[in-house]
Amino acid sequence: MLSIAGLNITRGAGAQQHCVTLPELKLDAGQVLAVTGESGCGKSTLLEAIGLLLKPEQVNVFQLGDPSVDIVQLNAAHNDNALADIRARYLGFVLQNGGLLPFLNVRDNIQLPRRLLGLTQTSEHVEHAINVLKLEHLLNKLPQALSIGERQRVACIRAIAHEPQLLLADEPTAALDPHSAHRLFELFLELVAELKLSALVVSHDWSLVKEFELPTLQANCQPGVTSFVLCDS
Repeated sequence: MLSIAGLNITRGAGAQQHCVTLPELKLDAGQVLAVTGESGCGKSTLLEAIGLLLKPEQVNVFQLGDPSVDIVQLNAAHNDNALADIRARYLGFVLQNGGLLPFLNVRDNIQLPRRLLGLTQTSEHVEHAINVLKLEHLLNKLPQALSIGERQRVACIRAIAHEPQLLLADEPTAALDPHSAHRLFELFLELVAELKLSALVVSHDWSLVKEFELPTLQANCQPGVTSFVLCDS
């Protein structure tokens, strides 16, 4: 589903320059990996590169999706329109702050990705997710009427509404208390498993990662460079 080799991204310049590298990663359909490491080591930068939001300086292999798309070839051809289309169709994003549009109610926020892709507004896939995350009673409310945990649950459903192949979640539980974080993490993994999705989840919460026995893509930090290496749970 995802195959990457020899990916390098450089952020900043001079004394502030930092290189983020991913020597190798293979992610199968239905697999979930936690991306872990200390604050500021480059976890979000790596996720943005995999999510086609940042173009790496170098990448030898970058195959995404089923059927597989050659991202290296599209980058070399500067085919930004094709990359944007792949990002919209293949990928789902869960942001740390939810990222919900404040002028749309919960139902319309969830349906937005489907509407932008011209998909039907009714989906068993979405209705099942709403049921799993227990949001039926919130569909007509605006985001400001929700708790932080409720907003994050809505963001999770919006991320899968258009039936992407890969979910990218950047610290989805960071703003929550420990109990709420545990429950959201549990529901998120349940949803991913039931829908047979693949996911990369950036998390600083080692206790959650260990409790749910997730394999990790762990940051190995050295001065000026961070290399991410796959480790067992």
